[in-house]
Amino acid sequence: MLLDSASLYFRAYYGVPDTLRSPQGEPVNAVRGLLDFIARLVQDHRPDQLVACMDADWRPQWRVDLIPSYKTHRVAEAAEDGEEEVPDTLAPQVPVIEQVLDALGIARIGSPGYEADDVIGTLTARATGPVQIVTGDRDLFQLVDDARAITVLYPVKGMGNLQVTDDALLLEKYGVRGAQYADLAALRGDASDGLPGVKGIGEKTAAQLIHEYGELADIRAAALDPASKLTPARRRNIVEAAPYLDVAPTVVRVAADIPIPAFDATLPTEPLDPMTLESLATRWNLGTSLERVLESLSA
Repeated sequence: MLLDSASLYFRAYYGVPDTLRSPQGEPVNAVRGLLDFIARLVQDHRPDQLVACMDADWRPQWRVDLIPSYKTHRVAEAAEDGEEEVPDTLAPQVPVIEQVLDALGIARIGSPGYEADDVIGTLTARATGPVQIVTGDRDLFQLVDDARAITVLYPVKGMGNLQVTDDALLLEKYGVRGAQYADLAALRGDASDGLPGVKGIGEKTAAQLIHEYGELADIRAAALDPASKLTPARRRNIVEAAPYLDVAPTVVRVAADIPIPAFDATLPTEPLDPMTLESLATRWNLGTSLERVLESLSA
C-alpha cells in the first residue's frame, strides 16, 4: 500500500475540525486525521507493506522548464523561493506527521527533485505483487493495471468510502484504461496543475480520439494526415498545440525509475521508537488517533 501522503494530510486538514489542538493550543487536525486514515486503511485492507510517499519537491524544476505554468497558481504570491501555498496552521503540522511516522516505523520515502507521484510510480514499477495506491489525485489513475493487480483507492468520503479504481471503472467513467489515462490528461489538460491541454478538447473528446486513433502520437499523426476523419477545427487545434504536446507527456506521466533510498516497507506490528512516540503523543495530544493506529498495527 502506497500513500500519497500530502494528498491525504491536506484532506485530513480540511476534513477534521481544527478544535483538535495540542496542550499549547496548536492545531493538530491534520496529524490526527492522517493517523485516523492510516488506522482505517490498515484495519480494512491489511497490507503486508506500507509506504508513506512524500513530496521532496512538490513542483520539480524539470517539469516547470517544460511547462512554465505547471502548478503556478499554487505558489504563494509572496513567496520568492517557490514555496507551495499551504495554510498557516497546516505547515507546522507536516514535521510532526513525519516524526510520528518515523517513530511508528512506517516507511517514509521521498526523492530529491521529485514529487510523491514519482515515488509511487517507481515503487509501483518495481513491485512484484499487488499494489494499492491511496490518493485523492486522479493523475495516479495512469498507474492502474488490472493485469498486475494495481488499483487506486480514491476517497469518496473519508477512508471508509473508497472508490476501488481498476481498468473496468476507468473505462466506465472516462472511456480509457489506466495505461491510456496520461494521454487523456495531456489532451484534456488540468487547470489544477496548470496544464492548458488542447483547445476544444475536453475529457469526452480526448477519450473518443484515443478510442479511434490510439496513443497520443497516433492522434497527432492523424492530425497531419489529410485522409483522416478529423474535423478541420480539431485537426488545426491539435497541430497548433504541437509545442505543448511535445512536452506534455513527460510532465504528465509519473516517473518510473527515480533513485529511491534503501528502506523497509514491512508494516510494523509495534512502534519502532516507543519512547519518542510517547513523547510526541503527550506533546501534541495525539490521543485516540494514535491509539487506533497502534491497535490496527498490533492486530
